[in-house]
Amino acid sequence: MKSKFPTTFDTFPLPKLSEWRNTATPFFFGGKDIKGINKDLSPLLAERVERMKEGRFVFFSSQEYDLGRDYDWVTNPDTGYHYDISKHWTEIPDLSAEAGDIKFVWEKARFSYLYDIIRYDYHSGTDCAEFVFEQIESFIDHNPINRGPNYKCSQEISLRVLNWTFALYYYKDSTYLTEPLFEKMMRVIYAHIHHVYHNIHFSRISVRNNHAITETLLLYLSGLLFPFLPNTQEWSRKGKRWFEEEIAYQIYEDGTYLQFSMNYHRVVIQLLTWGIRLSEIHNDPFRPVVYERAKASLIFLDACLDPLSGCLPNYGSNDGALFFQLTDDDYRIYSSQLDDLRMVLYGQALQERESFHWYGLSNPILITQRKEGLSSFPTGGYYIMQEGDVKTFIRCGKYKDRPAQSDNLHLDIWANGQNVLWDSGSYKYNTDKETVQYFNGCKGHNTLSVDGADQMLKGNRFIWFYWVKKAFGELHENVDSYVFKGDIEAFRQIGKRIVHRRIVIKNKNETTWEITDQVANAHGKEVTIYWHINPVCKDRIKIICKDAKGEMLPPYVQEEGCSSYYGVKEPSFLVSFKTETSELKTSISLF
Repeated sequence: MKSKFPTTFDTFPLPKLSEWRNTATPFFFGGKDIKGINKDLSPLLAERVERMKEGRFVFFSSQEYDLGRDYDWVTNPDTGYHYDISKHWTEIPDLSAEAGDIKFVWEKARFSYLYDIIRYDYHSGTDCAEFVFEQIESFIDHNPINRGPNYKCSQEISLRVLNWTFALYYYKDSTYLTEPLFEKMMRVIYAHIHHVYHNIHFSRISVRNNHAITETLLLYLSGLLFPFLPNTQEWSRKGKRWFEEEIAYQIYEDGTYLQFSMNYHRVVIQLLTWGIRLSEIHNDPFRPVVYERAKASLIFLDACLDPLSGCLPNYGSNDGALFFQLTDDDYRIYSSQLDDLRMVLYGQALQERESFHWYGLSNPILITQRKEGLSSFPTGGYYIMQEGDVKTFIRCGKYKDRPAQSDNLHLDIWANGQNVLWDSGSYKYNTDKETVQYFNGCKGHNTLSVDGADQMLKGNRFIWFYWVKKAFGELHENVDSYVFKGDIEAFRQIGKRIVHRRIVIKNKNETTWEITDQVANAHGKEVTIYWHINPVCKDRIKIICKDAKGEMLPPYVQEEGCSSYYGVKEPSFLVSFKTETSELKTSISLF
């Protein structure tokens, strides 16, 4: 591996900076003249950038860390652990109790914050090129090629190249982009792409998720954007084919995504936006399946989107990733990124957005995209009832790809733009076992457990055993109600053929739900049902639960954590009910 990923490369000819400036291949834009954006600097953006210049950076779209002006790029700000930069990346563990979560080192090094700086530069009329290039050069000087933690993950390496490229094209005419710096960047960019190409089968075989899509897209774009670098034409041809294969494999025909995560699906949406738009600019279209799956993804995510807040359920793994932030919207608001892809595919959008113009797009056809009634996505296993400003979201699916969380038959309720019954999120991937179990398991979701067990058996890291292989769900409409019926066969680690069946009845024109949960073949085992309440809504919700005998069950109320942003816990109320009977009937009312 060390031979395959060298720490030095032979020199090769590069174009002069002046030549590149005059002949650079087409990008979304070329220089600071971005058409169609009204200059309107938001105070929050201005404050955020000023704090960056002081060494204060927001991680995972939520928490600010004071890294200082001379940050070394290899110290974990969450634990203070300092990685040994002399070690080859193959010697760096990605999981270490002493080091803590390595994502806290990777976060700044992916350079997504450059979008804030570039947008601030544009709206304020200032020139931040010196600061941007100082940051890039500082990273290069502190991170020798293929050494240390920042060469550990090929996806992080890919994002770094994409984000540097965005900055290069915006500041292409800057006096701070000197000939020596241009050459320095190009040689490191080549080393980055070389690393991704020679490690691509790890992502495509061992991981097979959004990492593989990011990395294959970089390889494809390498030939379009850096055709003068060695091998990029070959890598680009293969990268394009691999990207097409990953999109066809990872996005199911009904538009759902194999990672069972709203945020990771948004990651793919953003990568599709880059890929399709740049392939269009270079007159190099993809196979039809890429466009088909992109369109299907929009249909699915539009159905899941809360129409008032623009948020999606906090469902599935959520690591805070927002690759290309081109608006002032909060991280939890997805509507902008969905509109970006919609513009690329159709020239349509729900509203005019600044982000379109950064992609070289303008004059959207404004549409109303609001699906009322029932939406079913059986391949991925999602069922949605939308009635006015009230949304009922239910997960019920079997797995042919790696599950992320033990959350089948989870129920989300949204009303008037508020997530009333919510998903607890992910919090952190590398933390203590009990915390991981809570956020990933049944207890962290609006579903039930049997004898305290999860629906599947948790293994190390991201592994689950005894995948749910049998699941069925359906939606139908009655005169006065919407009805969901679904069942799963689960809990195989504690018994045979245990089935959880859930029926959800949403009464029309009322904010009331009747939920019946039946558990078969769990004789003598205790059943616990969980309901997670957004504290903002605690005074406007009533939950009553009865057992199979019709007896009222006492509620157990706990203050538990919810994590809307990676690494951040916020208050949440957990109401649970326990019984040893085979049925629970829960009535939920909103006032």
